[in-house]
Amino acid sequence: MAGRTDMEALQRILHHEWGADEQVDWTAVEAVLSTPLPADYRDFMAVYGGGCIDDLVVLPPLATGNGWQASITGHTAGFRELWTREGGVPGVALGADRVLPWGSGCNANELGWLMTGPDPDQWPVVVWRRHGSPRWALFHCGMTEFLRRLMTAGFDACPLSDLSLWGRVGTFVHHEEQERRFHAGLDPMTGEPDPYAGMFG
Repeated sequence: MAGRTDMEALQRILHHEWGADEQVDWTAVEAVLSTPLPADYRDFMAVYGGGCIDDLVVLPPLATGNGWQASITGHTAGFRELWTREGGVPGVALGADRVLPWGSGCNANELGWLMTGPDPDQWPVVVWRRHGSPRWALFHCGMTEFLRRLMTAGFDACPLSDLSLWGRVGTFVHHEEQERRFHAGLDPMTGEPDPYAGMFG
């Protein structure tokens, strides 16, 4: 389902100037999560790392230590609680222990994988849409293909309940670069001077 070709297709449209290799210890991640993660996600972490595509946060697997960036491990409990509370994707009988988050944002949408079997490269994407009906939806593609199709309007309709990235390629900024900009008094995403810098800290 997902693979290197999907990652290469994403790289052709999404600039990685502000990306950074997350330098993930995948053995440690697998030990913590009790599962390997999809190859395209691992490739994304090596090229872009954890960070934001405009308002959409792509989570690194583990907490980074500085508290600036959320993580899969930190997001899992809440994501699974949503699945339990709202019944998951209609017609899907798998429990909350079979979903794992990888993204969040764009007006409170939550994105993850449905762990349908032992091969993570076959996991489809599941999305909780804050304003969707039904709230949960299933997409038979991997993470990087999902992102590319979101930004190129490659689905029949926008898969999120927010149109900010629908048919429009956003800008990716790694979480460390966002933090550097913030402490320099700049907007974390644009790098432009922030007139409100220092007012709330």
